[in-house]
This record gives sequence, C-alpha cells and structure tokens, in this order.
Amino acid sequence: MSFTQRLEETAAAVEAHLGTLVGRGMGPDVPGRLGAAMRHAVLGGGKRIRPFLVVETARLFGVPAESALDTAAAIECVHCYSLVHDDLPSMDNDTLRRGRPTVWTAFDEWTAILAGDALLTLAFDILARPSTHHDPAVRAALILAVAQASGAAGMVGGQVVDLEADKLGQPPAPTLDHIRKLQAMKTGALLRVSCEAGAILSGASAADRDSIRRYGEAIGVAFQIADDLLDAEGDAATVGKAVGKDAAAGKATLVSLMGIDAARARLAAVEADAIARLTPFGTRADTLVEAARFIARRTS
Repeated sequence: MSFTQRLEETAAAVEAHLGTLVGRGMGPDVPGRLGAAMRHAVLGGGKRIRPFLVVETARLFGVPAESALDTAAAIECVHCYSLVHDDLPSMDNDTLRRGRPTVWTAFDEWTAILAGDALLTLAFDILARPSTHHDPAVRAALILAVAQASGAAGMVGGQVVDLEADKLGQPPAPTLDHIRKLQAMKTGALLRVSCEAGAILSGASAADRDSIRRYGEAIGVAFQIADDLLDAEGDAATVGKAVGKDAAAGKATLVSLMGIDAARARLAAVEADAIARLTPFGTRADTLVEAARFIARRTS
C-alpha cells in the first residue's frame, strides 16, 4: 500500500469513527443545532494528519490501528475545536475552512463557540472511556499529555501569544526565537502529542517515547513552515482557506523574517532532522518517514 493510500484509508476510518462519536454516540439529549454544528466542524474534510500520526506511531509499537482510533478521534476533536474558535470574528475572522464555510459562518458565533466547547469536552470524554485502553493508567497518561499539549502552555497559550500583538497593539520584537516558540506552542504541541500518544498506548520505553516525541516536535516545525509558505505563495482554491493573510496583517512569520529561500532551506533541514529521529526503528518507521516528507512538501 502506498503512503497516499494508507493516509486515505486512515482518514476514512477516522471519518467513520467520528461520525459515530458525534452522531448517535452522543445520545438523545444533545440539542440538534449543537450536534449539527459539531458534525460540520469535524466531518467531511481534512487530511486527518494528527489522527494518522496517532495510528502510525501506535502501529510502529505493535498496536493495531483499530485500537488507536479512539485516541486518534479524540485528538482530532481537539484540533477541530481549535479551528472552530480560531475562525471566529473575534480571532482570525475566517469564513472558509477546508473549502467550506466556517462553523460560525454556516451557523452563527454563539453556536460555533459552544460547538467548540463541546468538541473539546468530548475529546476528554473519549480518552477517559475504557474502550480507549483497558488500563486506567494509560488512559490517565493520555489525558495528561493531551491536556498539557492543548492548554495554556501549549496550543491555547500559543494562540494567545499570536493574537495579543494584534488585539492589544503591543507587538513584541519579531525575532526568530519568538516566532519559533509561538509556533511550537500553537501548532507543534498537538502534532507532537499525536505522535507521543501512539507510544503511550503501546507502553513504549522511555527512550522510544523520547525519540517519537522529538520526531513529533520536528514535524510540528515543518508543518508550520510549510503552512507559512502556503500562505505566502498558495492560492485559496488549492489550499482550502484564505491565503495572503499574514502579509496583509503585517504578521511576523519565519517566511517574512527569513525570506522564502531561507525558509525553504530551514524546512528541508527540519524534515531531515525528523527523519533522523526515526533511525532507531529501522524500516518499521518507513511510513512515518513518508509522513515527514508529506508534511514538509504539502501543497494544501
């Protein structure tokens, strides 16, 4: 099976599982409007990179794909909640996501806020379920890792750092260190924990978990540089969301500070670093090697 086929197969499995979780799996007491907004947020789009990383790192350590689907779906719920909130007029004010209207555009702001809240809560509901793993200690470790990656010192904190200059009118000096820290929090943390989660599910050794964690950190950097390049050079029809927003807003990115050629060189170096982190696993990690290349070279 090619890498693209495996990615599409996992995306389809995650889509089906999410469909159950945000459909009948939520129970009859969920208001219809809320359920519809949640489904709009999580179904029918996206490459499912984060769930794919969960499934493939779990597979690396001998965990079958079906045994990693709950964890993969939970992390995708966190990711989708963050997109719903990021798109709000009070934040990034986007109307297009994955080639479709954003949740607040399709519904309204208050519904989008509550749908995001519900998706975040659902993620930890899923992680706490016995179906996620039979060992309560493993479930607790997953909950801790995902909470730390998505909270104030991770994704949410990164969004605050990204927005406060614009919202408060107090931009920090646009240094590379500042941008790298911001992006490691806002984007990198959830990609990193997606990789680490597979190791947690398997009970991998501390050394193996550290290698996978560092791989995840590197592809998090690669993902953001690629995203910045797409914003600078891509077109909305291909990318599936608005482009050119960073430059229009005067936002400092690695691309704006380094220039496109230097950013591309940095991206290649980070891609190589990610692949090098997989050396201890030999050919068993071939799919994760391809994942690093795919993330670094994506066009949408």
